[in-house]
Amino acid sequence: MMPAIRASIAAILVVTAEIIAMAVILIVEDDAFIRGDAEMMIQDWGHDILSASDVDEALSLLRSPQEIDALFTDIYLKRAVLGGYELAHQAVNLRRNLRVLYTTGNIIDDKMKAMFVEGAHFLQKPYTQHQLRHSVEKLLAA
Repeated sequence: MMPAIRASIAAILVVTAEIIAMAVILIVEDDAFIRGDAEMMIQDWGHDILSASDVDEALSLLRSPQEIDALFTDIYLKRAVLGGYELAHQAVNLRRNLRVLYTTGNIIDDKMKAMFVEGAHFLQKPYTQHQLRHSVEKLLAA
């Protein structure tokens, strides 16, 4: 294949991959520093983000007409000990096709995993940029 044709095909594939990968991700994290890091990383990968620091803020966004493809939530939120679980269940009831990625720095056992919404993914804190990117990509590909 000629180099010019190869380059054109590669450019089409890159543009197509970017279009498919673009998503609106709602990040719910009560720690402003961790939330800011996650926002920066996810935006750097080409996604749009919305942010909330608690369940009420997140539900307000989820009830709005705003497009939201995925929810990335901490399980333990300061004002609601298992707020991430409660939020995810309400979120999926509001938006049936919403993808959910949970995170926490605490140990998650089988009993806690049983509380996840169906099809949810999990990322243990502390996570690296690579781990978050892999988790987000896997979530959006599901």
